[in-house]
Amino acid sequence: MQYYHISPQELGKDAKLPIVKLGESGEVFYELAAEMCAVIRENNAAGKHTVLICPVGPVGQYPIFVRLVNRERLSLRNCWFLNMDEYLTDDGEWIDETNPLSFRGFMNREVYGKIDPELLMPPEQRVFPDPKDPGRMTALVEKLGGVDVAFGGIGITGHLAFNEPQPELTPEQFAALPTRVLEISPETRATNCVGDLGGALEDMPRLCVTIGMKEILSARKIRLAVFRDWHRAVCRRAAYGEVTAAFPATLAQRHPDAVLYVNANAAQAAY
Repeated sequence: MQYYHISPQELGKDAKLPIVKLGESGEVFYELAAEMCAVIRENNAAGKHTVLICPVGPVGQYPIFVRLVNRERLSLRNCWFLNMDEYLTDDGEWIDETNPLSFRGFMNREVYGKIDPELLMPPEQRVFPDPKDPGRMTALVEKLGGVDVAFGGIGITGHLAFNEPQPELTPEQFAALPTRVLEISPETRATNCVGDLGGALEDMPRLCVTIGMKEILSARKIRLAVFRDWHRAVCRRAAYGEVTAAFPATLAQRHPDAVLYVNANAAQAAY
């Protein structure tokens, strides 16, 4: 496709998904952390609660976020963090929190465990999709009046959270998919095992529970970020490709307030 050849200088021009080009990855992480703090600060001042969809990938924003929260004494007591997804065992249970792949373990160690307890939201407001009750996430979003910002990355198949492609569906059908349990695609398993397990593909989970496209696309804002070499192609297809359930990130093109942050590496032409 021609869009894979777009130069870094031209990237963003006429894009159907707005692109913000930055330099080092740290600049992207700072923008994500700053936006998290900004919406919480604004809602706190207005006496409103904050609802964020949070990924574990990217994760570089969290050390910055933790530092800003603690330094500014920014209260999270009225915040709800809805994590995107979690790996499952072959029996459909959450993997153990002590597993290095566990997103629950990461959030507890690196985010909730490092924020001053006086500032932290109660445990019931730190929510992961439940494979035993996936409908709870959809109902919770509705009960809370929607999501302020959905943060996330984009996977090798264009997936947001673990919403893997389903090309047999129309974009409208795909956009309506709720939180659910599904099989992880071979492409995603292979890509993730390289980054997380040193290539140990046999130890990579085959199942996950993921927040749905319905919840992500219903957020008032969507903020996506990409960094890696293979993101050079991914960000171009997401921003310039046809809207299709075969590449889920393209659905963000139809969102009224979606932004894709790209570091200097991912901004390079794919080939």
